[in-house]
Amino acid sequence: MSAICAFILTFSTLCASRVVSGVLSGPTKVHFTSYNMNLVLRWDPPHGAASGLLYTAEYKSKVSAGYSIGCVNISTLECDLTSLNEPIFEYGTYFGRVRAQSGSETSPWVESTSITMDKETVIGSPNIYLSSNRATIEVSIEDPVFALSSLRRVYSDITYNVTYWKDGQDEKAITISSIQQNRIVVDKLDPLTKYCFQVRINKQLNPTEPSTSVCESTGSEEDIPWVGVVVTFVVLGIAAALVAVSVVYRRSIYHFLCPKDSLPEHFKEYLLEQPNSTIYKAMQNPQPPEIIADVIVVEGGPLEVTAPTCIKQPDITVDQR
Repeated sequence: MSAICAFILTFSTLCASRVVSGVLSGPTKVHFTSYNMNLVLRWDPPHGAASGLLYTAEYKSKVSAGYSIGCVNISTLECDLTSLNEPIFEYGTYFGRVRAQSGSETSPWVESTSITMDKETVIGSPNIYLSSNRATIEVSIEDPVFALSSLRRVYSDITYNVTYWKDGQDEKAITISSIQQNRIVVDKLDPLTKYCFQVRINKQLNPTEPSTSVCESTGSEEDIPWVGVVVTFVVLGIAAALVAVSVVYRRSIYHFLCPKDSLPEHFKEYLLEQPNSTIYKAMQNPQPPEIIADVIVVEGGPLEVTAPTCIKQPDITVDQR
């Protein structure tokens, strides 16, 4: 009897292992990640799976009727959905699923949890730039670049927390909170001292990353900005040089600007020679016009002068034929 029971248990174990081995397990830890408004579906391979598996990933939004294809037959353990044909919206909620394939065997779909983009995306670190002037340091903040839209367009209410400390004394750091602008001037610092700064974007619902620490040294309180000194010195030097040149070479400059060129002698003779034209002579000695009148002699009487007479020309007709 014991032998029969042992045989039955062994047979059932072998059959059960065969059934399990014939079904490919699905991927594990299927989840979404979002960094600076990108959307990536990630997963781990099935437990005990051999190498060479291929994966297919699909996704859908909260308002979609069904899943859309994301990545097909890929060997990697992630699928970037940000740059697909169907756009991803910065305020959307999304779901995903993945299955594995080995030859003709296909695992069941494994679904992920949902993600809401604007509430769960990780906001990366900003870039900061420092410039010092005497005992003050100006901090300029550059927002991280988003895959979708921009930081200020998605989050209009964000602020910055600026933390600074003397180099080597980070335990005495000072934080300025709720700064809305991208530029701040920190004054009343110790002169000739190195300060380090770090900026974090303040957004309560989203995890954020602080910027890298950047350090800058302050100057002396009595320092005059060297750029202004150099520019002033150069301008005064150029002005003094121009005045000196104009005084020393004033005659040459005058003759250059107002030359006294003389015409050649044959040009002068030609221009001064009186023309021989009869018109020119008539213009020089004008004479009153002569009036010719008809004189008629009358016997026994005085002379009579009549007005000039005009001879009328006969009309000319054209014979038109």
